Amino acid sequence: MTFTHGYADNNGLRMYYEVHGRAVPGQPPLLLIPGGGSTIGTNFSELIPLLADRRQVIAVEEEGHGRTQPTSRPLTAENSAGDVLAVLDQLNVETVDVLGFSAGGHTAIALALGRPAIVRRLIAASTFASRDAVPDEFWQGMAKAALDDMPETYKDADRRLNPEPGHLERLFELDRRRILDFPGWSDEELGTITAATLVVSADRDVVTADYAARMASAIPSARLLIVPGGHGDYLGEQAASGGDLRTMHATVPFLLRFLGE
Repeated sequence: MTFTHGYADNNGLRMYYEVHGRAVPGQPPLLLIPGGGSTIGTNFSELIPLLADRRQVIAVEEEGHGRTQPTSRPLTAENSAGDVLAVLDQLNVETVDVLGFSAGGHTAIALALGRPAIVRRLIAASTFASRDAVPDEFWQGMAKAALDDMPETYKDADRRLNPEPGHLERLFELDRRRILDFPGWSDEELGTITAATLVVSADRDVVTADYAARMASAIPSARLLIVPGGHGDYLGEQAASGGDLRTMHATVPFLLRFLGE
């Protein structure tokens, strides 16, 4: 499998990206956007080989995550969508399918809303689009969250890539503020998404299956997939799966079927 990597500049933010596999005639690349605290490796290392033998895959790391260094600006879905556009421009990619997981799903939605001509198909995985998707206890817990609450998988990955003092703390605070300050989108705004959309959630996820169904109903002609599992294990996400990849292997055919329709 071919593999390249690099950085794309967006007003001083240098977003790290990887390209796996070769371009497939008639199929746009599949863009993967990891969740909060994650790197490409912790989120998608198990998934990419299953996808890249059929589709070219572009994976990115958002500001402060992995090899993409933080700046002084806030981490928001819209800022990250701009960084992604810089990557696509550098790679001369005009159209993509997008899978965004968790907080990365916010970036995927922002990209689909802001640049609809670029996003052909959207997979919004284990994410939410409005603040009422989760109970008040979620927001209260996030306001009180500390670095000790961060999964060890994420801490270890960041320390390996960025051993300098303060980097991990900056990553944690970027993600915490990103969620606390998330404004959300109205159902009317979601109703303007033109990309064919699949909303994916687990039955023991951060959001309920009922909310995932509500979100799918707000997006024109969106499909809904509820899988048995937790927050990201069905994508092979390391912190969630703990190395048990059975749910991921059961889910991938559904993702490929949607992307190939």
